[in-house]
Amino acid sequence: MKQHAIETVKNVPAGFHRQNLLREYLQAEILYAMQRSGAFQNLAFVGGTALRFLYQLPRYSVDLDFSLENTQNYNFPKLVKKIETRLNKAGYRFSSSINADRTIQSMTLKFEELLQETSLAAQSNQKLPIKIEIDCNPPAGADTDSTIIRKHFFLHLWHYHIASLFSGKIHALLTRKWTKGRDIYDLIWYLTLTDKVEPNFTHLNNALVQTGWQEPPLTPQNWKMVLADYLKKLEWDYVVDDVRDFLENPEDVDLLDRNNVLSLLG
Repeated sequence: MKQHAIETVKNVPAGFHRQNLLREYLQAEILYAMQRSGAFQNLAFVGGTALRFLYQLPRYSVDLDFSLENTQNYNFPKLVKKIETRLNKAGYRFSSSINADRTIQSMTLKFEELLQETSLAAQSNQKLPIKIEIDCNPPAGADTDSTIIRKHFFLHLWHYHIASLFSGKIHALLTRKWTKGRDIYDLIWYLTLTDKVEPNFTHLNNALVQTGWQEPPLTPQNWKMVLADYLKKLEWDYVVDDVRDFLENPEDVDLLDRNNVLSLLG
């Protein structure tokens, strides 16, 4: 509920940490609305916010990403309506814009008044946006899990297994047209997990082929070398600037050093 969202963050120091927590509450509210609509019979939760909610990634995330893994009875306009109805009943004011493309469907919500009511607005009319994006043609080969968590609400989420989330992250690193420090931070997180995780190579190579990858397939023998070669070419200043405001522990930014990541890759 809107008032609960405000109460949740009001005692947090003003600034990006409060804004991140406020956005995270809204993400949970949207996921709950999707759950109530039956969306997780069709959609698997993926991306950085999935890592945050399901695997305790210590950085905040912005958007909600999903893969359409079951097309039976899937209805995007109906899902949009369910989300809007839930948020209206919860007392939020917002505007929404919809893209119902056959390949990538999206809904962008811009929440009104919340930044003002939590003393976070830099401008009187500033809104807090959250984008929901659905890949309607995901690469084959992902493994999925179903998990119940409590994140402001009880959520029963269908999602990619962590190895398939890892393959999605590597695909993003190697094919994204701009440098995204959050990808690098997530890579460090994966490489330092106590229970080591390797990417789902079937899913990873299907994703690479789908986006025009011309190099040899990635394998358990070569993937770290391919990533190391990529990291050596990055403009590293952009890496730090992109992730700084999303870290749960701001001091983690000191770890974002090229040599540190290369060392982890061996």
